[in-house]
Amino acid sequence: MNIERWSEIVGQIKDNFTIDEEKEFDLDEEDGPGVCRYVVFKGPLGLMKLELIERPVILDKKAAFSNRIGSTTQVNYIYSDSEKTHKLYAFKWDEVAGDWQEIEAKNFA
Repeated sequence: MNIERWSEIVGQIKDNFTIDEEKEFDLDEEDGPGVCRYVVFKGPLGLMKLELIERPVILDKKAAFSNRIGSTTQVNYIYSDSEKTHKLYAFKWDEVAGDWQEIEAKNFA
């Protein structure tokens, strides 16, 4: 999955279904750097949401620690400036629970 493919998918959704919401926002610092893009639409299974998470590739992970009692360990990540990873999630609105339920990839087959 990449940004071009995401744009194609969103275009197909706009052509075939009614879009309720489309947004893009930066992820929180605690989650690490990245961008979340999502689109909510009325699909064949009811209200559905597709979400694309884009993050920089982690090049290295360094742990900073001390051997003193009571000291904490801190993990520092080194991110790539040019390479990105993309992960696609699909959700279906569950009326009973009143929350989004993730659709697992194995259920697409």
